Amino acid sequence: MLGISGVQQLALPRNPYTAAEVKGLGENEALSKRAQQSLMLKLFAPPLLALALSLSPMTHPPVAIGQTVDSQKGAVIFQRSCIGCHDGGGNIIQPGSTLFSHDLTRNGVYTEEEIYRVTYYGKARMPGFGESCTPRGQCTFGPRLTEDEIKLLAQFVKAQADQGWPKVLQTEGE
Repeated sequence: MLGISGVQQLALPRNPYTAAEVKGLGENEALSKRAQQSLMLKLFAPPLLALALSLSPMTHPPVAIGQTVDSQKGAVIFQRSCIGCHDGGGNIIQPGSTLFSHDLTRNGVYTEEEIYRVTYYGKARMPGFGESCTPRGQCTFGPRLTEDEIKLLAQFVKAQADQGWPKVLQTEGE
């Protein structure tokens, strides 16, 4: 069911008691305590459950994984170190080696660990960015990345690849 602004709302079960019945039941002195508790449960359980579900993170997931702090850090590292060749998940140097899932899988780089390894040591025409990358000719001449930075970067790249590379986080100054 769609409500205001097209937001999906939960369809709640109807309360089986009318206001007159509730008032009549409340005035009934012969009504046992257990029956009163049962009535209260029947009256308040559906709206409370609906409230709990509507406030649950399960029903309001982040729009994109990029909203998490680590992923934002990974996006910043990506923009600083990778976007020159891999803008939007592509590859301007070697078009068959993009960061899209189908190319990563075809090239045997489909887990975070494998993305980490390739980023650290390099592969084919891609230089390695790890602090201890060897051989020297396979490594970047630019700034190196720490192991933690490469881990965040690998998580970010894997998440983006799984989502088909939606718009990457914009950093300040853009």
